[in-house]
Amino acid sequence: MENKKEMRTWLDAMNLDHPLVIAGPCSAETEEQVLKIAHELKDTDVNYYRAGIWKPRTRPGNFEGVGALGLKWLQKVKAETGMKTCTEVANAAHVKLALEYDIDLLWIGARSTVSPFIMQEIADALQGTDKIVLVKNPVNPDLSLWLGGIERLYSAGIKNLGAIHRGFSTYEKSKYRNIPEWQLAIEFQNRFPDLPLINDPSHITGNRDMILEVSQTALDLNFDGLMVETHFDPENAWSDAAQQVTPSSLVQIMKDLKIRKESDPEAEYNSELNNLRAQIDVVDNQIIDLLGKRMKVADGIGLLKKQKNVAVLQNKRWNEILGKMVLEGDEKGLSEEFILRMFKAIHQESINHQEKIINN
Repeated sequence: MENKKEMRTWLDAMNLDHPLVIAGPCSAETEEQVLKIAHELKDTDVNYYRAGIWKPRTRPGNFEGVGALGLKWLQKVKAETGMKTCTEVANAAHVKLALEYDIDLLWIGARSTVSPFIMQEIADALQGTDKIVLVKNPVNPDLSLWLGGIERLYSAGIKNLGAIHRGFSTYEKSKYRNIPEWQLAIEFQNRFPDLPLINDPSHITGNRDMILEVSQTALDLNFDGLMVETHFDPENAWSDAAQQVTPSSLVQIMKDLKIRKESDPEAEYNSELNNLRAQIDVVDNQIIDLLGKRMKVADGIGLLKKQKNVAVLQNKRWNEILGKMVLEGDEKGLSEEFILRMFKAIHQESINHQEKIINN
């Protein structure tokens, strides 16, 4: 699969003056709930109404979706509001039913993307369809696996393709439900700049209060749109209650984020500059995060030295680290002066952490 301008045809044909917006409840719960939310979103900038019909959970016993019955409710949404509809499909049976009920857009979830077997099964079932099909990133941060799933669909003759960035699972404690790993999304864009890329701030954050922040970062990085979970009563939603916003909150978010495209050279320059600055912000945040983790390790070393009554400063170890970092920095185009100054500062902070622990 090679990058082609035609990959954007389905999105460009919509002639939007704002980012693509997909919104609706995490799960279709009742017909009344599905229609109520749809009517509240009807006259907004929402382009596609989403609702999860099949909701297999990480562990059994929780609400796992209403099943095919929900597809009838989505049909009613289209009939009553005129909104286009979308839902997740996880196997060939889901695909067959979604196509029968004329769902406009299908997306494939992270748990499906992770399996080439499942992706091939879905690709075979979708072969030749003109529906829009979006692929969420796999649970683990593996760009090849993500692109491989899209390539299977492309090979099946599906032309209206796109991707959804929903973050990646991690065992580490984080403010995110799924860490964004923005650098991987940037690499995705570098490889396929014309393949539409949508951000899912709901699953990245797991927290409605962070939706605006993550959405803004995504748009600064030239994402093409957002998928935001929306419920008229989020606190009592049957699934993922903490990450859903009300329709009125979504409208406010869209107003705050709206970016209208300009054609003049100055606007193009500013857009590119903002994108590059956003990439720097992403890397800077990663640097701070890594430094924080490094100092936690230093704290552990300080505690161990205290227990064994060992001196904080170990010159031999420090000189080995410094020599190694100078060589690795040179390979990355970093000057020796910069590496020495940076690692001396890091080393001093590490000593401060250890001395604080030993003296306490």
